[in-house]
Amino acid sequence: MSEPAEQSTATAEKAPTDDPATVTAPPRHRTLRTRLRHFRARVRGNPRANLIWRIVVGVLGGLVLVAGIIAIPYPGPGWLIVFAGLGILATEFTWAGRVLRFARHHYDRWMAWVGRQSIVVKCLLGLLTCAIVLATLWLLGAPYLVAELVGLGHWTWLQSPL
Repeated sequence: MSEPAEQSTATAEKAPTDDPATVTAPPRHRTLRTRLRHFRARVRGNPRANLIWRIVVGVLGGLVLVAGIIAIPYPGPGWLIVFAGLGILATEFTWAGRVLRFARHHYDRWMAWVGRQSIVVKCLLGLLTCAIVLATLWLLGAPYLVAELVGLGHWTWLQSPL
């Protein structure tokens, strides 16, 4: 029974004190965020690598943003994709951070407004969303493609005007 008491005093002696003179060693592993910051600092130090990095982030963020804008009227995470694209762009471009804050603020206001409306207004907004989805699908030629697959290719009114 004397061993546990000895162990507790041994660990108590090794416990860090509040003395500012004692400095604890930094952890051996760095967090992912710290490693990414160090990587980004090295890239910033090289002008050519920095330019390439900013171009890659701009293209990637722009593609995600455009995909999100296209996906907004469709069921699914359209706005989430838009905010992700703006977030990617905001890592390198301050204007994108401002646009992200602006868009999130107005999105939250819009959703709060919709939440306060009657069921009639919500249904009208749902019908408007359906009309936008159907119009974009028609412009892309999706209804005619499906009609051809099921043997209704003679329904030429489903063809896209584009």
